[in-house]
Amino acid sequence: MGGERSGVRGNKMAAAEPSPRRVGFVGAGRMAGAIAQGLIRAGKVEAQHILASAPTDRNLCHFQALGCRTTHSNQEVLQSCLLVIFATKPHVLPAVLAEVAPVVTTEHILVSVAAGVSLSTLEELLPPNTRVLRVLPNLPCVVQEGAIVMARGRHVGSSETKLLQHLLEACGRCEEVPEAYVDIHTGLSGSGVAFVCAFSEALAEGAVKMGMPSSLAHRIAAQTLLGTAKMLLHEGQHPAQLRSDVCTPGGTTIYGLHALEQGGLRAATMSAVEAATCRAKELSRK
Repeated sequence: MGGERSGVRGNKMAAAEPSPRRVGFVGAGRMAGAIAQGLIRAGKVEAQHILASAPTDRNLCHFQALGCRTTHSNQEVLQSCLLVIFATKPHVLPAVLAEVAPVVTTEHILVSVAAGVSLSTLEELLPPNTRVLRVLPNLPCVVQEGAIVMARGRHVGSSETKLLQHLLEACGRCEEVPEAYVDIHTGLSGSGVAFVCAFSEALAEGAVKMGMPSSLAHRIAAQTLLGTAKMLLHEGQHPAQLRSDVCTPGGTTIYGLHALEQGGLRAATMSAVEAATCRAKELSRK
């Protein structure tokens, strides 16, 4: 990322000209902390080059523990950093953007992780030609195994998109998508974490029913999901191919799959993603 700019107003580091080597966070909740931790652990950004703001110290302590700088001033973040991630609650974001708009320049790259706030709304709330992107992470970002999608605004070029993608890959897999896919991602991957947990729980409880201790069953179920996911990603196989590889004629797996089909697992899962996506679209319209 680019070098430091010259010129310091006063002695405070926060008053220096903004640098693209610095990353700012407006909002310091769990997801913001997870992204910051990923950036630091991957060596993409040094802790002292991260500045986070929040109204109180309650969440800022997590950033302080990482060695990041903190402030209660949202404008200070914009004045110190060219890449700023807005991680506030969606209903708070419009007021926050109005507050920082006077210090936004065309050099800034502003990233929103607020669900349901469209790119057009973000661009309307900010000065003309502001470079804005939407990013939707999911909870596994906290262990650097997230599934993240991002959509670019009208004034964002490929270089800014590649920069952000490079940084966010510290938190998991990051894909650029059309904005229309963001709500689908909510249903698939945001809500999907809960769907997978429900399946993992049921998988383990089946083993408990057959006599295995609960803690052991849950550990093995989780490891089975992890190993299967790695095989799908690393080998690039379609799930149907891997499923077929596990089945042998007249064996245990095909009998179990028949029971899942009788229970409607496939249709229920598809309906769950559809329902969550539709709800995400409803919330976006509000």
